[in-house]
Amino acid sequence: MANSPYNIPPEMRDFAEKSVDQARKAFDGFMGAAQKAAGTMESSVAIIPGAKNISEKAMNFAQDNIHAAFDLAQKMVKAKDVSELMTLQSEYVKSQMASIQAQAKEMGSEIQKSATIKK
Repeated sequence: MANSPYNIPPEMRDFAEKSVDQARKAFDGFMGAAQKAAGTMESSVAIIPGAKNISEKAMNFAQDNIHAAFDLAQKMVKAKDVSELMTLQSEYVKSQMASIQAQAKEMGSEIQKSATIKK
């Protein structure tokens, strides 16, 4: 396997891994600020009943999906060959499809619930 075209120097792997970690931390900081801003806005503006729950769910779903992508990137950096990369990608796609279906179902339920709240 030493002649594999996929061999990546350990220094480059370390750099890539650190870059993923930094991007994850930056994203977490951004999400914290966005959630704080959304909370401030919601407390100062009269909103449609149920809209707060819907926006919180949407933000949480987005955060979960981005974290899954970061997890994939971290695993891909550590992959030993192209076959492992393909397996990781395939597992990610299957997992995300299931996650998106569950999120859509939950969001639909939340929207339906908020539509029945009397105004």
